[in-house]
Amino acid sequence: MTASPRRAGRLEHRLTTPNASLADLDGAIALAIEHELAALTVNPWLVKAAKRQLGRSRVRLGTVVGYPSGAHVLAVKAFEASKALEQGATQIDFVLNVGALVSRDEDAVYNDMLAVIDMAHSALAEVGVILGPDPIAEPHLRRACLLAERAGADLVVTGTGDATAARSIGRSRIARDSLGIRVDVKACGRFRSAEEIAAAFEAGAARVSTQLSPELLSVASDAPQLAAAAVR
Repeated sequence: MTASPRRAGRLEHRLTTPNASLADLDGAIALAIEHELAALTVNPWLVKAAKRQLGRSRVRLGTVVGYPSGAHVLAVKAFEASKALEQGATQIDFVLNVGALVSRDEDAVYNDMLAVIDMAHSALAEVGVILGPDPIAEPHLRRACLLAERAGADLVVTGTGDATAARSIGRSRIARDSLGIRVDVKACGRFRSAEEIAAAFEAGAARVSTQLSPELLSVASDAPQLAAAAVR
């Protein structure tokens, strides 16, 4: 069963595990196209192959930069982003420099964000700031959201994808409360049920990013609570 486009259009499939292979990519592409997902996010080395397979599909092709630590120097993140864009990525999610954030070096955090955001926008790509890796205290999360908004991010992403659904939902609520209406929230984590996905939307997420499966998408297409959340 194919998920409703209205609901599937707010879901993103992630293929960012370290051992993700070309065979895994084949399955991910088929899933994203069949269910008309909002996006498919893959490891950087898979972007070129993913672009070729997606062809003219409307599925947005995303990748990750500065992953998973975010502690890379600015020039490295900028180079990563430039290569991903060159190979066909239309969405860049990059990991926040948490060390600089907790050190209160806001200039370093902001400049790090700006380098990737400006590059992505120059290529007409969407860009999100990943609030990770953990641990990050709530005051730092809120400050990171403000800096991401100031730098021009399109999205704030709740984490690198390893968090539980409950933690991702909690962060979605904090991020949504910290941001203006221009910046969306992407709940990213280990979602296992339609109820968890619906809860993320209720918490203020505009999109949910997780490792999806045909079974979860089939259940999600019939879940009344997800249908209600999707139209808000």
